[in-house]
Amino acid sequence: MDSEPDPAPTAETLLRPVRLGNAFEDTVARLLETIRLGVLAPGESLPPERELAVRLGVSRDTVREAIKSLADAGYLQSRRGRYGGTFLAEQLPTPRAAGVRLDRADIDDALRLREILEVGAARMAAGRSLGEVEAATLRNRLADVRAATSEDYRRLDSRLHLAIAEAAGSPSLVPLVAENRMRVNALLDQIPLLQRNIAHSDEQHQAIVEAILAGDEQAAADAMCAHLAGSAALLHGFLD
Repeated sequence: MDSEPDPAPTAETLLRPVRLGNAFEDTVARLLETIRLGVLAPGESLPPERELAVRLGVSRDTVREAIKSLADAGYLQSRRGRYGGTFLAEQLPTPRAAGVRLDRADIDDALRLREILEVGAARMAAGRSLGEVEAATLRNRLADVRAATSEDYRRLDSRLHLAIAEAAGSPSLVPLVAENRMRVNALLDQIPLLQRNIAHSDEQHQAIVEAILAGDEQAAADAMCAHLAGSAALLHGFLD
Protein backbone atom coordinates (compact mmCIF):
# COMPACT_ATOMS: atom_id res chain seq x y z
CA MET A 1 0.00 0.00 0.00
CA ASP A 2 1.34 3.41 -0.95
CA SER A 3 2.22 5.63 2.00
CA GLU A 4 0.40 8.91 2.49
CA PRO A 5 2.31 11.98 1.22
CA ASP A 6 4.01 14.06 3.90
CA PRO A 7 1.85 17.18 4.40
CA ALA A 8 4.66 19.17 5.99
CA PRO A 9 6.03 22.03 3.88
CA THR A 10 9.52 21.67 2.52
CA ALA A 11 12.29 24.23 2.18
CA GLU A 12 11.79 24.13 -1.59
CA THR A 13 8.16 25.23 -1.31
CA LEU A 14 8.75 27.87 1.36
CA LEU A 15 11.91 29.43 -0.05
CA ARG A 16 10.18 30.90 -3.09
CA PRO A 17 10.87 34.19 -4.88
CA VAL A 18 10.21 37.36 -2.90
CA ARG A 19 8.80 40.76 -3.87
CA LEU A 20 11.76 42.85 -4.92
CA GLY A 21 10.27 46.05 -3.53
CA ASN A 22 10.96 44.72 -0.04
CA ALA A 23 13.61 42.15 -0.87
CA PHE A 24 15.42 42.27 2.47
CA GLU A 25 12.29 42.14 4.64
CA ASP A 26 10.71 39.37 2.56
CA THR A 27 13.94 37.36 2.60
CA VAL A 28 14.02 37.57 6.40
CA ALA A 29 10.35 36.55 6.51
CA ARG A 30 10.91 33.55 4.19
CA LEU A 31 13.83 32.32 6.27
CA LEU A 32 11.86 32.79 9.48
CA GLU A 33 8.91 30.93 8.02
CA THR A 34 11.18 27.99 7.22
CA ILE A 35 12.68 28.09 10.71
CA ARG A 36 9.50 28.57 12.72
CA LEU A 37 7.52 25.90 10.87
CA GLY A 38 10.18 23.37 11.77
CA VAL A 39 11.22 22.58 8.21
CA LEU A 40 14.80 22.72 9.47
CA ALA A 41 15.69 21.20 12.82
CA PRO A 42 17.70 23.01 15.53
CA GLY A 43 21.38 22.84 14.62
CA GLU A 44 20.63 21.95 10.98
CA SER A 45 22.32 23.95 8.24
CA LEU A 46 20.67 26.34 5.79
CA PRO A 47 21.29 25.89 2.08
CA PRO A 48 24.34 27.81 0.81
CA GLU A 49 23.96 31.54 0.17
CA ARG A 50 24.25 31.08 -3.59
CA GLU A 51 21.41 28.53 -3.61
CA LEU A 52 19.22 30.69 -1.37
CA ALA A 53 19.78 33.69 -3.65
CA VAL A 54 18.62 31.68 -6.67
CA ARG A 55 15.57 30.25 -4.90
CA LEU A 56 14.48 33.61 -3.52
CA GLY A 57 15.31 35.60 -6.64
CA VAL A 58 17.48 38.11 -4.76
CA SER A 59 21.16 39.03 -4.67
CA ARG A 60 23.66 37.20 -2.48
CA ASP A 61 24.22 40.48 -0.64
CA THR A 62 20.54 40.52 0.35
CA VAL A 63 20.75 36.92 1.54
CA ARG A 64 23.94 37.70 3.47
CA GLU A 65 22.33 40.73 5.14
CA ALA A 66 19.24 38.71 6.09
CA ILE A 67 21.35 35.90 7.55
CA LYS A 68 23.47 38.36 9.53
CA SER A 69 20.36 40.06 10.92
CA LEU A 70 18.85 36.74 12.00
CA ALA A 71 22.15 35.69 13.52
CA ASP A 72 22.30 38.95 15.48
CA ALA A 73 18.73 38.25 16.64
CA GLY A 74 19.70 34.77 17.86
CA TYR A 75 17.97 32.61 15.23
CA LEU A 76 21.03 31.53 13.27
CA GLN A 77 24.69 30.76 13.92
CA SER A 78 27.57 31.01 11.46
CA ARG A 79 30.46 28.58 11.70
CA ARG A 80 33.76 28.73 9.88
CA GLY A 81 36.01 25.98 8.68
CA ARG A 82 35.68 22.84 6.60
CA TYR A 83 32.26 22.01 8.04
CA GLY A 84 31.17 25.61 8.37
CA GLY A 85 28.07 27.35 7.12
CA THR A 86 24.92 28.84 8.57
CA PHE A 87 23.02 26.76 11.13
CA LEU A 88 19.83 27.10 13.11
CA ALA A 89 20.34 27.97 16.75
CA GLU A 90 19.75 25.07 19.12
CA GLN A 91 17.18 27.19 20.99
CA LEU A 92 15.16 29.85 19.19
CA PRO A 93 14.38 33.23 20.78
CA THR A 94 10.88 33.89 22.10
CA PRO A 95 8.87 37.10 21.67
CA ARG A 96 10.01 39.84 24.04
CA ALA A 97 6.69 40.49 25.77
CA ALA A 98 6.29 37.73 28.34
CA GLY A 99 2.97 35.93 28.16
CA VAL A 100 1.90 37.69 24.94
CA ARG A 101 1.27 35.50 21.93
CA LEU A 102 -0.83 36.90 19.11
CA ASP A 103 -2.15 34.77 16.29
CA ARG A 104 -2.15 35.72 12.63
CA ALA A 105 -5.71 37.07 12.79
CA ASP A 106 -4.73 39.56 15.50
CA ILE A 107 -1.71 40.74 13.54
CA ASP A 108 -3.66 40.91 10.28
CA ASP A 109 -6.40 43.01 11.88
CA ALA A 110 -3.95 45.64 13.11
CA LEU A 111 -2.00 45.72 9.86
CA ARG A 112 -5.03 45.86 7.56
CA LEU A 113 -6.44 48.76 9.52
CA ARG A 114 -3.03 50.42 9.34
CA GLU A 115 -3.00 50.09 5.56
CA ILE A 116 -6.50 51.53 5.24
CA LEU A 117 -5.66 54.50 7.45
CA GLU A 118 -2.09 55.33 6.46
CA VAL A 119 -2.21 54.71 2.71
CA GLY A 120 -5.31 56.88 2.63
CA ALA A 121 -3.59 59.52 4.76
CA ALA A 122 -0.60 59.69 2.42
CA ARG A 123 -2.87 60.00 -0.62
CA MET A 124 -4.99 62.73 0.99
CA ALA A 125 -1.92 64.65 2.20
CA ALA A 126 -0.50 64.66 -1.33
CA GLY A 127 -3.81 65.93 -2.68
CA ARG A 128 -3.77 69.02 -0.49
CA SER A 129 -1.92 72.29 -0.95
CA LEU A 130 0.20 72.18 2.19
CA GLY A 131 1.19 75.38 3.90
CA GLU A 132 4.78 76.21 4.75
CA VAL A 133 4.39 75.08 8.35
CA GLU A 134 2.88 71.71 7.38
CA ALA A 135 5.56 71.10 4.76
CA ALA A 136 8.32 72.09 7.19
CA THR A 137 6.88 69.76 9.84
CA LEU A 138 7.02 66.82 7.44
CA ARG A 139 10.61 67.63 6.47
CA ASN A 140 11.64 68.01 10.11
CA ARG A 141 9.97 64.78 11.20
CA LEU A 142 11.67 62.98 8.32
CA ALA A 143 15.06 64.39 9.31
CA ASP A 144 14.47 63.38 12.93
CA VAL A 145 13.74 59.75 12.16
CA ARG A 146 16.67 59.50 9.74
CA ALA A 147 18.98 60.69 12.53
CA ALA A 148 17.37 58.58 15.26
CA THR A 149 19.28 56.23 17.50
CA SER A 150 18.04 52.66 17.85
CA GLU A 151 16.65 53.51 21.28
CA ASP A 152 14.61 56.44 19.94
CA TYR A 153 13.69 55.04 16.53
CA ARG A 154 10.17 53.79 17.28
CA ARG A 155 9.12 57.08 18.88
CA LEU A 156 10.43 59.27 16.06
CA ASP A 157 9.08 56.90 13.43
CA SER A 158 5.65 57.21 15.06
CA ARG A 159 5.92 61.02 15.04
CA LEU A 160 6.57 61.03 11.29
CA HIS A 161 3.58 58.81 10.57
CA LEU A 162 1.35 60.97 12.78
CA ALA A 163 2.60 64.10 10.95
CA ILE A 164 1.54 62.52 7.67
CA ALA A 165 -1.91 61.84 9.17
CA GLU A 166 -2.12 65.47 10.29
CA ALA A 167 -1.14 66.65 6.81
CA ALA A 168 -4.15 64.77 5.39
CA GLY A 169 -6.29 67.59 6.78
CA SER A 170 -8.85 65.46 8.65
CA PRO A 171 -8.65 66.03 12.42
CA SER A 172 -10.69 62.88 13.06
CA LEU A 173 -8.06 60.77 11.30
CA VAL A 174 -5.19 61.56 13.67
CA PRO A 175 -6.56 59.81 16.79
CA LEU A 176 -7.46 56.77 14.70
CA VAL A 177 -3.91 56.54 13.35
CA ALA A 178 -2.52 57.12 16.85
CA GLU A 179 -4.63 54.32 18.35
CA ASN A 180 -3.68 51.92 15.59
CA ARG A 181 -0.04 52.92 15.91
CA MET A 182 -0.13 51.89 19.57
CA ARG A 183 -1.27 48.43 18.51
CA VAL A 184 1.38 48.21 15.81
CA ASN A 185 4.13 49.42 18.14
CA ALA A 186 3.15 46.75 20.68
CA LEU A 187 3.81 44.21 17.93
CA LEU A 188 7.02 45.86 16.74
CA ASP A 189 8.34 45.91 20.31
CA GLN A 190 8.31 42.11 20.27
CA ILE A 191 10.72 41.82 17.34
CA PRO A 192 14.33 42.97 16.99
CA LEU A 193 15.31 46.19 15.24
CA LEU A 194 17.17 45.20 12.08
CA GLN A 195 19.59 47.85 10.85
CA ARG A 196 19.08 46.98 7.18
CA ASN A 197 15.33 47.35 7.64
CA ILE A 198 15.84 50.76 9.27
CA ALA A 199 17.95 51.89 6.31
CA HIS A 200 15.29 50.63 3.89
CA SER A 201 12.53 52.31 5.90
CA ASP A 202 14.45 55.60 5.75
CA GLU A 203 14.51 55.37 1.95
CA GLN A 204 10.78 54.63 1.88
CA HIS A 205 10.01 57.47 4.29
CA GLN A 206 11.92 59.80 1.98
CA ALA A 207 9.89 58.62 -1.02
CA ILE A 208 6.60 59.07 0.85
CA VAL A 209 7.38 62.62 2.01
CA GLU A 210 8.77 63.67 -1.37
CA ALA A 211 5.63 62.40 -3.13
CA ILE A 212 3.39 64.25 -0.67
CA LEU A 213 5.30 67.50 -1.09
CA ALA A 214 5.23 67.07 -4.88
CA GLY A 215 1.46 66.59 -4.81
CA ASP A 216 1.68 63.13 -6.40
CA GLU A 217 -1.20 61.24 -4.79
CA GLN A 218 -0.59 57.88 -6.47
CA ALA A 219 3.14 57.90 -5.77
CA ALA A 220 2.50 58.78 -2.12
CA ALA A 221 -0.03 55.97 -1.75
CA ASP A 222 2.21 53.46 -3.53
CA ALA A 223 5.25 54.40 -1.45
CA MET A 224 3.30 54.11 1.80
CA CYS A 225 1.81 50.77 0.72
CA ALA A 226 5.28 49.38 -0.04
CA HIS A 227 6.58 50.68 3.29
CA LEU A 228 3.79 49.04 5.29
CA ALA A 229 4.23 45.78 3.38
CA GLY A 230 7.85 45.56 4.53
CA SER A 231 6.86 45.96 8.18
CA ALA A 232 4.06 43.44 7.77
CA ALA A 233 6.45 40.87 6.31
CA LEU A 234 8.77 41.15 9.31
CA LEU A 235 5.95 41.02 11.85
CA HIS A 236 4.43 37.90 10.32
CA GLY A 237 7.88 36.35 9.96
CA PHE A 238 8.79 36.81 13.61
CA LEU A 239 5.40 36.49 15.30
CA ASP A 240 3.19 34.08 13.34
